[in-house]
Amino acid sequence: MPRATADPGFRYDTGAPWLDLLATVGGAYGPDPVERMRGLPELVEWLDHQNLTPEHPPADADVEAARELRELLRPIVVATVAGEPVPDVAPLQPWLDGGAAPRPVVRDGRIALAPPPTVRAALGTLARQAVEFLAEPGHIRLGACADDHCHMAFLDPAGKRRWCASNVCGVRARVRKHRAKL
Repeated sequence: MPRATADPGFRYDTGAPWLDLLATVGGAYGPDPVERMRGLPELVEWLDHQNLTPEHPPADADVEAARELRELLRPIVVATVAGEPVPDVAPLQPWLDGGAAPRPVVRDGRIALAPPPTVRAALGTLARQAVEFLAEPGHIRLGACADDHCHMAFLDPAGKRRWCASNVCGVRARVRKHRAKL
């Protein structure tokens, strides 16, 4: 019987919205992954937090589209973190083609970006951010959580970060280490 896994909600601490998309599954590499983007309300919440709220309201099919992009990006990011050759990136092209070009607007007397027209365009923006970051030869270093069940990817400019969150995975590791000594 699978053990119960608490759902801490969305994670926004990876350092980039496209990496936050990967974090919409908790414990992705463990025995009991937790899907945090369970439906339309969660997708709306996540897009709002990322300032990607589209002009046209999301539909149920957009939840599956977000999950699809997430799972296309995951093996590319994992390979990059591991320093291994990345898998085929051709499936990302439709996402890149579907992204909307940034449109500047004036809001409260300041320049801002207009919202994407659709969820698909918002997801295309995330795909473009990921590709641009990963294709940059001198990009900021990516790291991955040292917890075997987590491996959440995050920006690690100093190359010193070990845990996605020291108060979550770091604590679990210290508790396991302590229990192993007993």
